[in-house]
Amino acid sequence: MMETYRNEPFTVFTRESSRTAFEAALKKVEAELGRTYTPIIGGRRVRTERSQDSINPAQTNQVIGKIDQADRQLAEEAIRTAAAAYESWSTVPAAARARVLYKAAALLRRRRHEFSAWMVWEAGKSWPEADIDTAEAIDFLEFYGREMERLAEKQPLTRIPGEDNELIYIPLGVGVVIPPWNFPLAIMAGMTTAAIVCGNTVVLKPASPTQVIAAKFVELLEEAGLPAGVVNYLPGPGGEIGDFLVDHPLTRFVSFTGSREVGLRINERAAKTQPGQKWIKRVIAEMGGKDTIIVDREADLDLAAEAIVLSAFGFAGQKCSACSRAVIHQEVYDTVLEKVIERTSRLTVGSPLEASTYMGPVIDQSAFNKILEYIDIGRMEGRIAYGGQPSDSNGFFIEPTVIANVAPTARVAQEEIFGPVLAVIKAGSFEEAIAIANNTDYGLTGAVISRNRAHLELAREQFHVGNLYFNRKCTGALVGVHPFGGFNMSGTDSKAGGRDYLLLFTQAKIVSEKL
Repeated sequence: MMETYRNEPFTVFTRESSRTAFEAALKKVEAELGRTYTPIIGGRRVRTERSQDSINPAQTNQVIGKIDQADRQLAEEAIRTAAAAYESWSTVPAAARARVLYKAAALLRRRRHEFSAWMVWEAGKSWPEADIDTAEAIDFLEFYGREMERLAEKQPLTRIPGEDNELIYIPLGVGVVIPPWNFPLAIMAGMTTAAIVCGNTVVLKPASPTQVIAAKFVELLEEAGLPAGVVNYLPGPGGEIGDFLVDHPLTRFVSFTGSREVGLRINERAAKTQPGQKWIKRVIAEMGGKDTIIVDREADLDLAAEAIVLSAFGFAGQKCSACSRAVIHQEVYDTVLEKVIERTSRLTVGSPLEASTYMGPVIDQSAFNKILEYIDIGRMEGRIAYGGQPSDSNGFFIEPTVIANVAPTARVAQEEIFGPVLAVIKAGSFEEAIAIANNTDYGLTGAVISRNRAHLELAREQFHVGNLYFNRKCTGALVGVHPFGGFNMSGTDSKAGGRDYLLLFTQAKIVSEKL
């Protein structure tokens, strides 16, 4: 019997032994940079004529890996291979499927620093951010394994005389998994293994900036004993193979994490029935946010400033849960703004290879250009109180940026920037602050910093987000502790890492026998 689930502890990098071990992992990964990775279909490595380089966002002339790109012909093969593998994998007992996840978790735990080091190199994550990502991946594996075993148990039903009734959860079929680059191990691993532990098979289309990390995880699943064809690794251009995978009549569900625009496109395409399709496709989507921390006039102002800065600038603000708006009561606005600027000025920005770095680069040229455009918009819509400049280094570095005196309806207060940019907004009352927090199309995370219990209870009822935090930052959801997913244009409120999540990858069947 497995022990009770508990979250994986984070590495304490103030310990010399931890720093030494991580430095060794960075060097090990560095020696492997530049290798070639290929699509994996049914366990077979497939070389293609096209290749894409994965580059280091902190040093753009450095190639992390060369990834052969799939076309539609390989996408068709991957879907059909997954469909064939489903016939046997779906019959494997739930406990046996869960054991694959437990074995993968054990392997990942042993190679923890190595996988974290890959994220430092390929995604530009700082040491702690990469370590947290790997710990969360381990959590997903352990949690979803136990959840599948729970769902496989005898389910409670109302009993009546003369009948034997049973409810069982069966898998859906072939799924397309499209993960994001910002949590290139944790979210990718969670989305993939949640699907397969339920008995489904998967075509995994990795995010373009982090294709190497995804390839490494698929290799880990193979080492853990996952049968060939259950997960098929299919890197390739989204415009060519993404729509094809979503549209395919054998696709039963699509699990997506990414931008609102792409998520809505997937939802629209999946809703159209294709010739030969026997089901309504299911879409599980997490599409970002425009997240707010409210600071009440009755609040610990140092705590407020700390929560805002950590939430806004961790991993350069490249989190769907990041605080991109601070709504501050007018009586404490100037004080909190000053404290936020002071804390922001102490953040270290630089190479993620260095242990002292807090904030590394943004992910790629497209993100770099978009964020700078929003900063220019912010100069017109408010006042740049801190930062706002790119670095002249050979990397996608942008200073953490605080924009003060922003109107609630300004573009930088409404549109998802996905970078180290914070809009600071003044509210005349707590009730107005709640209204401002709710005035976006999104509803993912939020936080309230207040000592006023009545205000906290008002926010509990009226602040419309999927994950609401009181007197703490609005990032850092833990698997099993803070099931994660949002409302409105933030997605389908899938609640990853919660007891409801695996139900999205299953369907309930009732069997009744008259005695």
